[in-house]
Amino acid sequence: MQAHPPPPLLPMQWSSAYVSYWSPMLPGDQMTSGYCWFNYARDVCRIDGLFNPWPEKERGEHLWMSEVGDVARGQGFKRKMVYWKKVTPIGEHLCETLLPDERSSFHELFLPRAVLMDGNARHAGCDPVLGQLADVWTIERPHKAPLTLYLQAGTNLLLRMVSGNDKQHVSVRDFPNVFVGDIPESVFAMPRTPFPPGMAGEVPRVVET
Repeated sequence: MQAHPPPPLLPMQWSSAYVSYWSPMLPGDQMTSGYCWFNYARDVCRIDGLFNPWPEKERGEHLWMSEVGDVARGQGFKRKMVYWKKVTPIGEHLCETLLPDERSSFHELFLPRAVLMDGNARHAGCDPVLGQLADVWTIERPHKAPLTLYLQAGTNLLLRMVSGNDKQHVSVRDFPNVFVGDIPESVFAMPRTPFPPGMAGEVPRVVET
């Protein structure tokens, strides 16, 4: 039996829209979407989208978040918006509030480039994913569901990622339009908001640093 080649590295720079959902989809589970960028040459990443899980029924709102993580600088930045429904005499309206920006330390990318190699991933065959054939790479994790990446067959292009703490209820992220190539530096800029405290509900003028 011919051995499969070792697991590949992810592309040096890539970006994609993503769709986030659960398997199986239980009552209260949501499907959300967003966009992500990874530049491994600079050790920096960014993810924008509706947060999932974020149970609207319990919290009464949806959370949108943009998060930039810069490992080289050890810094992280989050900008958040909450959306909720307000009942009026003429129907429901969607309201929004911009929350205060958050800065924190940041030391590891959300998805490392060598995640498959470092995790001793094994090739678990091929499956159809998003209308094309995909190599299935699985990393076993103690007391958690396996981390499984589906790469376009014969390439290092990510099509789907499955993970989670509960083996019976896993998180799924699909990446339907992966782009490989240079990402503008402005994507990873960490903005500062010049408005004073107490004005977080206003849309700020963004100044890049």
